[in-house]
Order: sequence, then C-alpha cells, then structure tokens
Amino acid sequence: MKSIAYWISLPVMALVLLTGCQKESTPAEYNAKAADPERYNAALNKLTEVVVHDIFSPPVASRIYAYANLAGYEALVPFDPNYQSLAGKLKRFSDGPQPEAGKQYCFPLASTRAFMTVARALTFSVEFYDEFEKSFYEKYKQDGVPDDVYERSMAYGEAVAKHVLDYAAKDNYKQTRGFKHTVTNAEGTWVPTPPAYMDAAEPQWNKLRCWAMDTCNQFMPPRPLPYNMTVGNPYRKEVDEVYTVVKNLTKEQEATAYFWDDNAFVMNVAGHVMYASKKMTPGGHWMAIAQTVGRQKKLSMMQMVEAYALTSFALTDGFISCWDEKYRSNMVRPETVINKLMDPKWTPFLQTPPFPEYPSGHSVISTAAATVLTNLMGDNIAFTDSTEYKYGHGVRSFKSFRDAANEASISRLYGGIHYRSALDNGQVEGEKVGNWVVQKAITRRKAVAAR
Repeated sequence: MKSIAYWISLPVMALVLLTGCQKESTPAEYNAKAADPERYNAALNKLTEVVVHDIFSPPVASRIYAYANLAGYEALVPFDPNYQSLAGKLKRFSDGPQPEAGKQYCFPLASTRAFMTVARALTFSVEFYDEFEKSFYEKYKQDGVPDDVYERSMAYGEAVAKHVLDYAAKDNYKQTRGFKHTVTNAEGTWVPTPPAYMDAAEPQWNKLRCWAMDTCNQFMPPRPLPYNMTVGNPYRKEVDEVYTVVKNLTKEQEATAYFWDDNAFVMNVAGHVMYASKKMTPGGHWMAIAQTVGRQKKLSMMQMVEAYALTSFALTDGFISCWDEKYRSNMVRPETVINKLMDPKWTPFLQTPPFPEYPSGHSVISTAAATVLTNLMGDNIAFTDSTEYKYGHGVRSFKSFRDAANEASISRLYGGIHYRSALDNGQVEGEKVGNWVVQKAITRRKAVAAR
C-alpha cells in the first residue's frame, strides 16, 4: 500500500516533469513577442494619464515626454542595425551605456523599462505606475524571456534611463523654478485674465537647453502688430475679427475650438462655486495622434518609438521657441482688450490660458509635430482622431497631419484667445522648428523609409 506522502508527491513530480519538458523560447521568438508596439503604446498612455492627473503645464509636459521617449529610443537602438543613437545629434547629448558584447538582451523590454524609469522620475503620482508595472513586466516573462536575459535587459534599461536623467538634470529646468513674470500694466501688454487670474506660466522657459535648435530665438517670428486701437488700424482689425467671430460662432467652429482646447487646467465657475477640470496637454494630444496613425500604418516598435521621440523633440523645441517670443513681445490677450475698450460682457469661447498672446502655442507646436510626422509617415494620410473622446471632446477626421495642424491653429481664433497673425506666424515658426528637428536628429543609418 502506497503512503500518503507518495500520493501527495505525484502532482508535484508531474509539474516538475511538465516544466522540464516545456520548450524554452529562442531569442527570435521572445523578441518577436516583446517587440509588439502596443507594449510601448501602453507605457506612453500610462504616462499621459499621470501627466493629466498631475496637471503639468504644456511646456513641462512636453519636457517629460521628450526625456521618456529619448530613453525608450536609446535603449531600443541596439535592436535594429538600421538605427543609431542620438548622441552628438541632440544638443550636448553624449554616448550612453552600451550592452555587454556576447550577451543576450531583450531590447524591447529594456526600452519600456527605460521609458517607465524616466516617467517615474519626472512625474509626481508614481503610485499610478505600481499596479500597471506589476502586470506589465510579467508579460515579458510569459513571452519566454529567460531569467538572466530578463534581469540583464531590465538593468540595461535602467542604466540608459540614468544616463538620460543625468542629461535632463543639466537642462536648466531646476534653475527656472520659482520665477514670476512682472506685470507692468503698460498699454498693450499681458495681464492675468479671468476667471482665475493666474500668474503667467513658465516665464523663464526660453532658458532651457534646446534639443535640436541652436538657440531659443533661432526661428524668431516677425514682430507682432503694434498695439493700436484706432479704428482701421491693422491691430484693431484683428481685435475686431476675434470679437465678431466669437459672437457668431457656428456649431462646427465651436466643435473645432473645443476639440483642440487641450488646456491642462480649466477653472469652471458656476455661481459662487469654482472648480477645476483636467485635460490632456497639446503635447499629449500629438503623442496620441502619432499613436493613432502608427497603428493605422502598422509601424514596427522601432518605427513607433522613433515617431514618438522625434515628435516630442519638435514639441519641446517648439515650446522653447514659442515661449521665447511670448515673453519678449508680452502681447495682451484679446479678452483683456475687448473687455476694457469694447464690450465688458464679452467672453471668449475657450478659457484664456495664463501667458502672453503672441505667437499661438498651438500653431507653433502642432505645425512642428505635423512636419516631423509627415516626414516620417508621409503626407495625405487620412485618419480619425478620438484622442480626447473620454474627456468629452468628440471625434474628428483629418486628411493629413498638416490638415490637423491647420485646424488646431485656427481653433484658437474660434476660441477667442488669439489674433490671426499669431496663428499665421506661429505656423511658419513651427514648420521651421519641425524641419530643423528632422535635419538634426537623424535616427537612421540609411534612408530606410517608414512609409
């Protein structure tokens, strides 16, 4: 008669035998699974969730996306011989850690680890990542990544992330904290706007190290129209246009303005109650557009990460260039002028953001992003953008990236927060920024087409 211990041990022995008979995944097999671009997409979407929750201003959000995607890109570069490091191509970015020769790595895992490590370091609500990462990294083990390869790849991703964070620490961001813009109340200059009358955001942003641009004022736009409210003056005509457009908005124009609002912090007033609502930043919106079209074109993980990285560099340089001019010209917002001199009861359709008017940030950064994405994926690619449907902003379709950027730009006139020249000159500036990023941040060893 068999002992109880014998019968209890049978399932354990069977499990051991079954495990021992399982075929171990080869590098080709586990890398093919790990290189699913949806893994990286999920990581980026988690970062966007935290950026929205933490209410980072649009320039600061763009900085977070850029460093996280730089880390993700650099950790993935050894995975594809057609791509190269951006060391020496981004301003003062040097060579980072290299994988150990003769050792196996899962570089897609290293890439997401590098991305998430930087995301954690640059955001506040890190608890949002905890549960996500537990299940996220488990997928790579399920892919059959051997334990030693898993640990080595995670360590490599962390090393790349540290290199990128060291780079980030030297961009002057910390040195620009705590500064306030001086409001002079001189005629035609910016003053805080209702309902919250917030201080001007990021007045020292032009002090940050550029990414691809040589200097913050490399693509300085033309001087804004001189403030002059005399009837028939060019400036007065632009003020009149904003006033008239907002008073006669069509439903389509309202939908356009609201869709592209992308105001990270909107103060809502209902009677005596004031409450804030959070939304995606303009940079987050363009990251999501890149993701939408990347999926549509079935980009590889390498191509998708490249698109995120280059687009985020265009966004960050776009904000630096735009903010440099905003605080140079210090232009008053339409709301202030119209309320003071034309109609005290007039309100813009969108809430006026807390910084000077000229040029339009949406026009600069949207055109910069669209220029990069057009270069990477091609022109005349129709797509439907449902990026902010969950925030109640609807769904819109576009004929191309440029079509989307054009609509983002004109939406600021419909919103009542920008003059037309700020849109037109902002788009010219943004295209120059985008083209410069394409010329300088060269990711490919050869002309490997993504389209």
